[in-house]
Amino acid sequence: MLTASGLSRSFGPRTLFTDASLQLGPGRRIALVGGNGTGKTTLIETIVGLQDADTGEVHRPRDLRIGYLPQELPTETGRSVFEQVMLGAGPVTELAHQVEALGIRIGETSGAEQEQALADFGEAQSRFEQIGGYAVESDAHRILSGLGFDPADHGRPMDEMSGGWRMRVALARLLLSAPDLLIMDEPTNHLDVDSVAWLEQHLAAWSGGLLFVSHDRDFIDAVANRVMELAGGRLTEYVGGFADFVVAREEKLVLQQAMAAQQSRQVAHTERFIERFRYKATKSRQVQSRIKSLEKLDRVVVDRPNVPASRFGFPKPRRSSRLVAELEGVTAGYDDCDGVEPEIVLRNVTFDIERGRTVALVGPNGAGKTTLVRLLTGEMAPLTGRVTRGTNVDMSHFDQLQAEILDDRRTVLEEFKTVSGIGTDGRNLRTYLASFGFRGDAVDRRVGDLSGGEQTRLALAKTLAVPVNLLILDEPTNHLDLPSCDVLEDALEAYPGTVVLITHDRHLIRSVADVLVEVRDGRAVWHEGVPDRILYPTRPDAAPAPTVHKAGTRPAERAGSAAKKQKKGKPKDPDQGIRRRLQRAERDWEAAEAGVLEVQDRLADPDLYQDPDRAATVVAEHEAAKDAAARLMAEWERLSTRLGG
Repeated sequence: MLTASGLSRSFGPRTLFTDASLQLGPGRRIALVGGNGTGKTTLIETIVGLQDADTGEVHRPRDLRIGYLPQELPTETGRSVFEQVMLGAGPVTELAHQVEALGIRIGETSGAEQEQALADFGEAQSRFEQIGGYAVESDAHRILSGLGFDPADHGRPMDEMSGGWRMRVALARLLLSAPDLLIMDEPTNHLDVDSVAWLEQHLAAWSGGLLFVSHDRDFIDAVANRVMELAGGRLTEYVGGFADFVVAREEKLVLQQAMAAQQSRQVAHTERFIERFRYKATKSRQVQSRIKSLEKLDRVVVDRPNVPASRFGFPKPRRSSRLVAELEGVTAGYDDCDGVEPEIVLRNVTFDIERGRTVALVGPNGAGKTTLVRLLTGEMAPLTGRVTRGTNVDMSHFDQLQAEILDDRRTVLEEFKTVSGIGTDGRNLRTYLASFGFRGDAVDRRVGDLSGGEQTRLALAKTLAVPVNLLILDEPTNHLDLPSCDVLEDALEAYPGTVVLITHDRHLIRSVADVLVEVRDGRAVWHEGVPDRILYPTRPDAAPAPTVHKAGTRPAERAGSAAKKQKKGKPKDPDQGIRRRLQRAERDWEAAEAGVLEVQDRLADPDLYQDPDRAATVVAEHEAAKDAAARLMAEWERLSTRLGG
């Protein structure tokens, strides 16, 4: 078990935390919460050993294996995605490379050298099997599929992966390594709803120790059995998930307020006694006694919630037409202009967005959510079909890179003043920024000195300050703390216009959205309301919700031959086709695994290596059988995820 006691850390005059203590061990799954800039990342880097505390100590047992996922990763190149993940397997990966190199050597040599290579291969292959090497490879493919990687991406070079996908690779590598203690800083950033749901299930069954920073209430509730809050420089532990934490913190606050009020009354009574009898010689001993008792009094401190903002009013936009945006028969994709067929991302998308709706786009990363946003903003044109925006539609777009284009040299107030048309009244601007947590001197801090969450908060403040009637927000909660997410939620609930939202924060979706558009497999399906089966695709109790089609969707999707098959009022199972494919994939996968085992038995036969040519052939068969089994396993995982089980 890792223990930390009496940790304190300051930067100049600013104290992040004092006397922080915690224990991390098997079965303790702790969510670390707190406002942006309170020192959560500094605390976990101190626990990991990347920073030193000013005071206190961290005891890490010598044989304790710690796995750490930071918010920012160094660039990794020169390997494929699968090879990078397999680095987490340690000795298994080294032995796998040895087996592969010996297999190549067998084919390139002859005579005594080949015989020696065959003998070495047999020994290495046997050790690889004994330490569960083949199971590790299957686990690596399974974890990659759970985190949203298509089977075809497992072999792609790391050089081709974006920052978000690199973070997923690092997470997969970490999970495969199965450390004794897993520490993660915002692990759900860059994940889609499907991957977050998969990660929840994986971590809820984690037997080792777990400490993670997250702003996702649903994720905390599903994974954590303890919550630690870093606020006011103090670290406080609560038992239970996020809902239990909220209740316990409120009860603690009420108790502290009552104790503080009682103490204030006692102090006031003592001070009146001192003031009344200060100059009476007969009472001097009692007065001095009471003065000393006040000096030694341990004052009750009320842990006031660290709420960085209050509700605020939007600048009133002009009224748009009833129909804000309409997509009719849209097919979209990307053309490389080399005469090659364009890569189709979305096919035959038809729906319309009416004034005042809040539409959440959900689905796997890479399925086309961002493409759909680019169609709505006009950044790209459809290959076929029509995209129409209504009249008097004024739009503001926040994307994931918005915080990266802030000027590090400006102060918060100077950067905010770059928003066109917001005016120059410093008092009003400061009041507005205070609603996003920038109070008092905070508006004079340099942008470069802000944390990632504070920069995101400033970028959001700039986006929401513009009086528009259509807001398009792409992952606005990344790096935001829980109080800031509350601010955003309040802002969107109060917003009088139309919202198109991409986010993995399911609490935010449930709170503000009235429509889900599920983007998956080249389609964009409109769902009225917020069906649990879409938000929680792997949850067994998420009952299917009927899909309500907007006016203008293709009649062929609602009628035709499918309707004829619904006999005696029995509804058609919408997942029937996937179930059949899943059963087929499972049979094929089992057959392929049996084939791998059969070839392994042949490799284990010492007589095989008496015939070098035959042994080389069997080695090649083994590699082909493993590849086939891995592909079928990945296909089974993909279909299982789609089915929600």
